[in-house]
Amino acid sequence: MNKLHVYTGDGKGKTTAAMGLALRSLGHGFPVLIAQFMKNGDSGEIAALGRFENAALRFAPPLRDFTFRMTPEQLAEARRAHTGFAERLADEIETLFPRLIVLDELCCALSLGLVAEDTGRRLLDAALRQGETAVTGRDAPGWLRDRADYLSEIKAARHPFDTEALPGREGIEW
Repeated sequence: MNKLHVYTGDGKGKTTAAMGLALRSLGHGFPVLIAQFMKNGDSGEIAALGRFENAALRFAPPLRDFTFRMTPEQLAEARRAHTGFAERLADEIETLFPRLIVLDELCCALSLGLVAEDTGRRLLDAALRQGETAVTGRDAPGWLRDRADYLSEIKAARHPFDTEALPGREGIEW
C-alpha cells in the first residue's frame, strides 16, 4: 500500500515539497528517514527537521566539485561513494522502520550515473517495503517516472537567478 512520490523538473520546490511531506508525517508522530544525495546537509529545512526525535538524517559523501568539472578519477570515486551510500541506506532502512522515506536528489544522482540503476531500484524496493517514499531531483529517469504513483513535474516559469542573476538566498533557496 506504500506509494512512490516523485518530484522532478527544472523548477524550484522539489525538495521543499518532499520536506513538507516529511514535516506532515513528523507532525503525526511517524518516524521519517531523510537521505540527501549531492548536497552538504546545511539547508534550513534539514536543521529544522533534525530537531524532531523521530527524524533520522543521512547524507551521501560530499562531492568535491560539479560533476562536469571532475576528472575521470574523481568522477569514479564519486560514483563509488554515492552507490555505496545508496547500498548502505537500503540495508539501514530495513532496521529503522520509517513510515516515510525521503530520497532527496536521488533523481540527479541516478541521471548523472552517481548511483547505478540497479542500486537505485534496490533502494526504492527497500524503501517502499517500509513506508511511503518521496524522491526528488531534476531529470528523473523514465523507469522511475513509470514506477511513480504520484508524479509532480515542477516547471520553472520565472526565477530571480535567471532574470536578475540573484544567487541562492539563505532561508529561501537553502
